[in-house]
Amino acid sequence: MKQLFRKITAILMAFVVLFSTMSFTFSEHYCGDLLVDSALFSKAETCGMAMETAPATSDCNAIKKDCCSDTVKQIEGQSNLKIDFQKISFQQAPFVIAFTYAYLNLFEGTSTTTVPFTAYSPPLVNKNIAVLYQVFRI
Repeated sequence: MKQLFRKITAILMAFVVLFSTMSFTFSEHYCGDLLVDSALFSKAETCGMAMETAPATSDCNAIKKDCCSDTVKQIEGQSNLKIDFQKISFQQAPFVIAFTYAYLNLFEGTSTTTVPFTAYSPPLVNKNIAVLYQVFRI
């Protein structure tokens, strides 16, 4: 049971490290106030109603407001996993010492196993107990 618990804990910790270092990009495409598409890790598909811009060489100066909008939310993962224990402040030192002492004493076990009934002899059987109680195995 203890080994199974350790394996499950190790797998969960591996997933925690994986997801804390992974970056996510969440993209949404709105047409007016209506959400048309949302995508994770890629660009959201458009609704096909985007306004075309006039080329710079044309004489058309008409500016129309585009009804579509795109929003991109990017969640950056942790990039530096190395924790530097070289610089421990004066306030952190007692905690580190107490934690180390308590953790090392947690695994202190008994050196010998004591069996309390080694000095006693088993009782002598005077009668056949199976016949006396009429309990027979078949």
